[in-house]
Amino acid sequence: MNTIAFIDLAAQQARIRDRIDRAVAGVLAHGNYILGPEVEELETRLADFCGAKHCITCANGTDALQLVLMAEGVGPGDAVFVPAFTFVATAEIVPLAGATPFFVDVRERDFNMDPASLEAGIAEAERLGLRPRVVVPVDLFGHPADYDGINAIAARYGMTVVADAAQGFGARYKHRRVGALASYTTTSFFPAKPLGCYGDGGAIFTDDPEQAALLRSLRFHGKGSDKYDNIRVGLNSRLDTIQAAILIEKLAIFEDELAARQQVANRYAAALDNIFTVPRVAKDCTSAWAQYTIVAQNREALAAACKAQGVPTAIYYPIPLNRQTGYKKYPAAPGGTPNSEHLAAHVLSLPMHPYLDADTQGRVIEALRNGIGQTTAGVAGA
Repeated sequence: MNTIAFIDLAAQQARIRDRIDRAVAGVLAHGNYILGPEVEELETRLADFCGAKHCITCANGTDALQLVLMAEGVGPGDAVFVPAFTFVATAEIVPLAGATPFFVDVRERDFNMDPASLEAGIAEAERLGLRPRVVVPVDLFGHPADYDGINAIAARYGMTVVADAAQGFGARYKHRRVGALASYTTTSFFPAKPLGCYGDGGAIFTDDPEQAALLRSLRFHGKGSDKYDNIRVGLNSRLDTIQAAILIEKLAIFEDELAARQQVANRYAAALDNIFTVPRVAKDCTSAWAQYTIVAQNREALAAACKAQGVPTAIYYPIPLNRQTGYKKYPAAPGGTPNSEHLAAHVLSLPMHPYLDADTQGRVIEALRNGIGQTTAGVAGA
């Protein structure tokens, strides 16, 4: 029995291989491998796509977050609020800046930062003598965070909102594209992301021209008007021109792929809604469907049953950040992170990509149904 691809990058490459080959050949021909003309073209196209005024590409999505903290002067004594249920990159850049990551809980219904937990966390941070400076909501699995609620809280406390859209680029929140919903938005072009390159890459979006100029300096060793006049401490975090050329071609089919991802999500929802807790998209929003993640009991037995039938699954993420060894010492919102802990114990992600045809997806669905019959699982309430 053939194993189904969890994310099928080969199918996408086959669709646009001739365009990719021409794009790479173009870079090889002009030889400007670092910050070549394709980088500026990509930045313009990305900004136009999401409605932001400025796009600054960089080496990866983690650097994108770190560069923003550097641009904002975040440092010792500052609290940066991050969800406990996400990938570690969202939090790891905070201690690197000398600041304190402060963990808040998520909502079970959309896996994203809970504004109520954020507000409680801010009060606790102030009690501990920390300055609330930045909040980093994550568009987990592709669904946009509650930007209206989070932005309102941040405004009351004079905080900066940095949207981590590593998984959510391409989604919409109340009919607006992710990318122009916060002071800054960062994203990742890691190959498995909805819009991914063939290596590492990232980007930052902002409407502030002065901060955009600062970020361009910071990504290039803090250079001034001359690359050997470094007027501030920066990073070496530039997007390679070849990756920019590839992303231009992938962006050209991105809308089509987002629509295809939605069709895959619709088929999953129709088939699995009466068996598992399936993801729900908020009113007037869309998801980029970076992952399709269900909530289930007896997850390990279900995953094993799927594997036996050639169906891969994955767990994103098995341990909340505030429970991980390197982060246990940092504070969390009062009451802890019970939703994050529940989800970490029960989430299971299924194959999801734009080229998952109905017949192949039917195998996934059948494997899940067979798997649930082989366990004592019930529906996990959310």
